Amino acid sequence: MPVMNLPASSVLPQDSEVATLVGRAWLPGRSGGPTLVALREGSLYDLSRVTATSSSLLNAANPLRLVRDSIARGWAKPVADLEAAIDNSHCDRRDPTKTYILAPCDLQAIRACGVTFVSSMVERVIEEFSKGDANKADSIRQSIGDEIGAEIRTIRPGSPKAMKLKESLIKRDLWSPYLEVGIGPDAEVFNKAQPMSAVGIGAEIGIRNDSTWNNPEPEVVLVVNRVGTTVGATLGNDVNLRDFEGRSALLLGKAKDNNASCAIGPFIRLFDENYSADDMRRTHIEVLVSGSDGFRLEGISDLSAISRDPLDLVGQAINRTHQYPDGVLLFLGTQFAPIQDRDEAGKGFTHKRGDIVSISARELGTLINRVNHCDKIAPWTFGVTDLMRNLSRRGLL
Repeated sequence: MPVMNLPASSVLPQDSEVATLVGRAWLPGRSGGPTLVALREGSLYDLSRVTATSSSLLNAANPLRLVRDSIARGWAKPVADLEAAIDNSHCDRRDPTKTYILAPCDLQAIRACGVTFVSSMVERVIEEFSKGDANKADSIRQSIGDEIGAEIRTIRPGSPKAMKLKESLIKRDLWSPYLEVGIGPDAEVFNKAQPMSAVGIGAEIGIRNDSTWNNPEPEVVLVVNRVGTTVGATLGNDVNLRDFEGRSALLLGKAKDNNASCAIGPFIRLFDENYSADDMRRTHIEVLVSGSDGFRLEGISDLSAISRDPLDLVGQAINRTHQYPDGVLLFLGTQFAPIQDRDEAGKGFTHKRGDIVSISARELGTLINRVNHCDKIAPWTFGVTDLMRNLSRRGLL
């Protein structure tokens, strides 16, 4: 049985001593609840008396200065040891009478971009052509995967060259809605999860028990304020049911938005003099899946290979035609599209209950979760109304 280890030293960014990290933690007791925190020298500092929610902090005129001033001037007080809080975030030994880490977002919309890498674009086409049947995917991958992949690899989305390729693929009956958003002018941007529904480090992540073909999607998640400015980044797992989406693109909601199917964390790293948008663009993600059956899968997602610039995707998600007054967390898509056989030859990869998924980036830390069926994981019950009541009872509104 694989072990989900959560030592703070391995889940934080490698340069955590100079990183500005904010997140959310559950503080116990009658005066406790979801609490905005900042990390400094191994301690979690309570920011709730300065600003009550993640959304309000990130919508501030200068969230970086607000965090730094809150700690330097004593407005924020240390409330928990980081090591203990992360250890208590483990789903098997979580003690509700002690502090544990939550997903770092609250009121923000959680949206995601799809088919932003050539490899995942081709796999989405294969899903569609196989009608979500993993048994057919390998033969289709061999027959059309290389052909499509080679043609779109150097295409700039929305360019005249892309439109000529579209005409060619249509004539050869190789066109797909996924190629439309992959090489066309308009990116795919969809609703991944509801505000307050994301889980954090150490929690279980969910797949439906009627799905037989699914996988993790390790991604950079941009943190965007209400006016469309990107103020930081974190890691996410956009858990995906390939069989559902492959049967029909109109089943995207059922493939993507299920109980505990969205993990974000461990912390948001704010842009500052040590971490910029250009640093974010160079993010190299490593993913490891370890199964109780002894299976092990490793892969990467290199953001430098993305087909659209991350800030262009932000502009397509939030603009004058669509506003988000509480801000947005935007998944950028993934290069990781596993096809390694797990059981029978030609059937490729799918999750099993108990899989440990570790998603790591040097600048952002490590997000670790364990896979279970959605209906076996504790249901999501603490929503926006509950948060408002809790904050009101604590005198924070």
